[in-house]
Amino acid sequence: MSPCKKAKWDATDARLQTPSCSVPLRMHLPEEELEGVAEQELFEHHRIVVDPGQQMLRIDKFLQIKLGGHISRTKIQAGAEAGNLHVNEKPVKASYKVKPNDVISILLPHPPKVFELLAEDIPFKIDYEDDDLLIVNKHPGLVVHPGYGNFTGTLVNGLLWHFKNLPSMKSAPGVEEPRPGLVHRLDKDTSGVMVIAKNEYSLAFLAKQFYERTNDRRYYALVWGDFEENEGTITGNLGRSLKDRRVQEVFPDGDFGKHAVTHWKVIERFGYVTLVECKLETGRTHQIRAHMKYIGHSVFNDSTYGGDKILKGPVFSKYKQFVENCFQLCPRQALHARSLSFTHPKTKKWVEFNSELPEDMQNMIDKWRHYVSNRPLSES
Repeated sequence: MSPCKKAKWDATDARLQTPSCSVPLRMHLPEEELEGVAEQELFEHHRIVVDPGQQMLRIDKFLQIKLGGHISRTKIQAGAEAGNLHVNEKPVKASYKVKPNDVISILLPHPPKVFELLAEDIPFKIDYEDDDLLIVNKHPGLVVHPGYGNFTGTLVNGLLWHFKNLPSMKSAPGVEEPRPGLVHRLDKDTSGVMVIAKNEYSLAFLAKQFYERTNDRRYYALVWGDFEENEGTITGNLGRSLKDRRVQEVFPDGDFGKHAVTHWKVIERFGYVTLVECKLETGRTHQIRAHMKYIGHSVFNDSTYGGDKILKGPVFSKYKQFVENCFQLCPRQALHARSLSFTHPKTKKWVEFNSELPEDMQNMIDKWRHYVSNRPLSES
């Protein structure tokens, strides 16, 4: 595939549509939908009660009609094969014939919101690849998906290039589509491990695990301040700030936003900052960054959530210079997706993938470790 080759990218159901010749990029998403998108917001849950007078009909055809025709039967069939299609609380196959008063429940990607995407030779590190999935070790600064201000140069652009030699898959009669599938996302300046689905079944199977929280995601974060305890849990609804739509805010009363839970554990203490492991129970936009700020421990050098200022420590000029040097060593929020575990879509075995700290974050932590071990008594 040449660099000018492009395809239509379905931004909300992580799907590439038919490749065509090169024309200028066209966007059809409003700005607010192009910013941070939570992992679980990549999917939607439908509940449909069949009309009493409904004639018997294959459920894949019934749902395609009922959902307005924007979901292909292939996608519905893949969802059924992955166990995402239930009737009266029991899993069914795509060939099931709906009956009057049946209660149908299905997990599917969001309806398509299409814009065109250029395939680009974007470098990214692949830690593992098989016929069903791809494990990417995302470097800091790489945008995952096209959005406002980042129409090109993203991981998705690079995935389209990488998948150029894969066999196409038919998603509708006469239509062949290469489909690198986003199962979840990381912020631009967050590094670490990601899984990409390589076929429709894997996308549906992995989507169910993210939706039902049966996988395991752990992050390393350097945050401001010390903790009295060695571990704890942060619970608080997250939603767009009413004052600044670029950031997420915690609504502890639960009257706004979506339920969010983060479990944290101290890995190493440096006095003024602490290295913690965060385990996500939910996957909301900016969850760790917003939750840590909420409990008074903003992620180090997180400019969006106030961590790019000196929040703890003495007033000595040498200390201020030291912190500024740390900011320069790691010029982004010190947050890294350390591990990701899930059930493999084909083997059905539990698999775990790990990512070592990137050089910028590791060097900065080493600098803190050295500072603490050699800290003058006057600064203790």
